[in-house]
Amino acid sequence: MEKIKWLALLPRIAGIGLILCVSLFALDAFDTEESSWAQFGGFMIHLLPSLVLVLVLLVAWRFELVGAIAYVGLGLLYFLLTGGREHWSAYVVLSGSLFLVGVLFLAHWVSAKGKPKR
Repeated sequence: MEKIKWLALLPRIAGIGLILCVSLFALDAFDTEESSWAQFGGFMIHLLPSLVLVLVLLVAWRFELVGAIAYVGLGLLYFLLTGGREHWSAYVVLSGSLFLVGVLFLAHWVSAKGKPKR
């Protein structure tokens, strides 16, 4: 039973960590010589991926299988939309993290609810 509790917490903690990591990228909106309002607008636009990840995490918190599919789908979507133009480390950090969180949600779903009842 203790293993299932850790397996339940791990994808949620990883999802929160991923959101915080992606949110850090929004801070580069303040690097420009624009007005304060333009910088703030850029900051808000840069936070949109974090907002999407928050929404996916909220859904995944209750419906783990849907969350697992969504996280893996977002990782694949990032790879497909960038078309392989980014450095390989970007895929490891972003897509790899999304895949990992999705697999963790799937692992907990399988261990807790996905087993057939006998």
